[in-house]
Amino acid sequence: MTPNLNDLMKQAQQMQEKMKQAQEDLAKAEVEGESGAGLVKVLMNGRHDVRRVSIDDSLMSESKEILEDLLAAAVNDAVRKVEASNQQAMKNMTGGLDIPGFKMPF
Repeated sequence: MTPNLNDLMKQAQQMQEKMKQAQEDLAKAEVEGESGAGLVKVLMNGRHDVRRVSIDDSLMSESKEILEDLLAAAVNDAVRKVEASNQQAMKNMTGGLDIPGFKMPF
């Protein structure tokens, strides 16, 4: 019994629409990275755009280098969280199958 080509095309189109929606949802999702026990926080969306940076007032007396290091660490934390979120969403969508070379959302 051979599958109907029209049915296969419909399934492929539905999967493509689901993937597009998943990409849009992941791009909108926001995560918060932090460093310095929460004294520096970075809000980032799924496209790795930094939406907000929060630095506790107590750090304003610290050196520029310390602030730079804390900010870099918070951004790196947010990037790792975005990547983990994207990987989990992909696993959920593919039923746990790992598709080599396929990265979400883009």
